Amino acid sequence: MDTQEAKELMEEVHEGTFDIHANGHSLAWKILRVGYYWTKMDANCCSHVKRCLKCQIYANSIHVSPSTLHNLMAPWPFPMWGLDMIGPNEPKASNGHRFILVAVYYFTKWVEVTSYASVTRNVMVKFIKRDIICRYGLLAYIITDNDPNLNNKMMIELCEHFKIRHHNFMPYRPKMNGVVEATYKNIKKIVQKMVVTYKDWHEMLPYTLHGYRTSIWTYRGATPYSLVYGMKVVLLVDVKIPSLRVLVEVELEDLDWVNSLMSWAALPKENQKGIRQKGTSLHIPVGRPSAQENLVDLQRSKGKIDSEL
Repeated sequence: MDTQEAKELMEEVHEGTFDIHANGHSLAWKILRVGYYWTKMDANCCSHVKRCLKCQIYANSIHVSPSTLHNLMAPWPFPMWGLDMIGPNEPKASNGHRFILVAVYYFTKWVEVTSYASVTRNVMVKFIKRDIICRYGLLAYIITDNDPNLNNKMMIELCEHFKIRHHNFMPYRPKMNGVVEATYKNIKKIVQKMVVTYKDWHEMLPYTLHGYRTSIWTYRGATPYSLVYGMKVVLLVDVKIPSLRVLVEVELEDLDWVNSLMSWAALPKENQKGIRQKGTSLHIPVGRPSAQENLVDLQRSKGKIDSEL
């Protein structure tokens, strides 16, 4: 890729519509997984992030060393969720919302987020029914803090009806629910980087959620999206700068251009110049390699790598 293409790619992946202002190494890894590569990509991505004003303002300050990871077993899909609230947030959103309700599936770290003007007992129960049970099936466990809105008669009745075990962690030790706390922090940081007027944060929540789900987190080595759906998401940059994966998946609506381009590349330069001046179209002979095979060779020759890497 040339310098201009690399710059456009970094801008789109870093601060595009669905992206979360990831750090330099995460940005390079995300671009690599999409299927693009150039020399000094990692150094260029780190340099690009250092020039981003919002990344410098809302940079993370890490004071605690990482802890040991523990394996989780899932008896069925989406059995254990952690719930917490972010808020009250100031300034409140233009629609009056001040709270963000966060639900995290422990196994894949899949996140559901919704904003509310106030989080009552009724709102909490409806959220669990509508956004978790009706979308992902029955739960085995719910883990929350000791907030009254999360521990009341309506919650008890809900858990009894759906046979859910409700566990609380200690209020003076939030690290006992570290997965939710870490997600809480990341969602808040992403929203801060994406907002424009600071009162439009409720409009940025869907984009924040998409960016979080499709970003690679180093302690998992995969995106929540790929862990849930078993495949990688198609990003906006895949469409703006077509990658091998997109072209192959849509089965190349017009395959002739690929064979034409390969035929063009195989011609001597003087013949290419003559064809360009005469405006003659290339003839595609029968028996040439398939378009997919040509496309793979073409992408590799241009510096793009296979999307499976």
